[in-house]
Amino acid sequence: MKTQEQVNTNPVQNIPPVHDDAATGAIRVILADSQAIYRVGMRKVFALEDDIRVVAQAETLDNLYLALQRFPTDVVVLEGSLIAGTVDAIPQFVRRAPDAKLIVQVSESDENNTVELYRRGVRGVVPRSISPELLIKCVRRIAAGETWIDNKSISWVIDAYRSQATSLTNPRTQPRLSEKELAIIACITRGMRNKEIAYQIGTTEQVIKNYLRKIYDKLGVSDRLELALYCLHHQILKSDAEAAEVPILEQAAAVRAKL
Repeated sequence: MKTQEQVNTNPVQNIPPVHDDAATGAIRVILADSQAIYRVGMRKVFALEDDIRVVAQAETLDNLYLALQRFPTDVVVLEGSLIAGTVDAIPQFVRRAPDAKLIVQVSESDENNTVELYRRGVRGVVPRSISPELLIKCVRRIAAGETWIDNKSISWVIDAYRSQATSLTNPRTQPRLSEKELAIIACITRGMRNKEIAYQIGTTEQVIKNYLRKIYDKLGVSDRLELALYCLHHQILKSDAEAAEVPILEQAAAVRAKL
């Protein structure tokens, strides 16, 4: 007679719950790793902890997305290789599971990759060789809303933001923006929300969101406040601000207040 493990061909392996994890406060974890030996090892590590429960395992990115649809999740421990070369992997993860926190395991530390992961919303970047004790501590802290970052990564992130601040004040040739993009930026710097912008321009909130993603990519900013600061340093809406007699610093403050 075959065991359940032998006949299970489902790419998303779930661990049937023995109690209500949400009611008991257990941290619900999905393990996403292409190598079974890592998944098995991490599952055994977490099985010894009363407050951590592995609810599913996935060996590919697509299987992870399926698992996120099926299982309420607090933390995902993800092999970095699964998202290598996939630009929109983390944004897709955030859209599909906005409440889940992401830990990425990497084989080698790389400054550019590490900074980009944190910038896109990853809560922790850890080596594949991390000790079981540190991995458990990492999961608990991230589940509690903290960010897990080592000293080297802190230096990398600080240097990256300093470089970004310098580039914001560097009067180089600015990216080309369409009239509609400029109109949306003007609304953003006045502290307007997407719904208000959509009503004023005559479109939908989703269209505004799509435009904002393109604007962020063009200008190299990550949120509405950085966009307002970019406008301040580059004066791309100078004439508009003067016409409205509203200092752009006050506009940035309005954006900050609505974040």
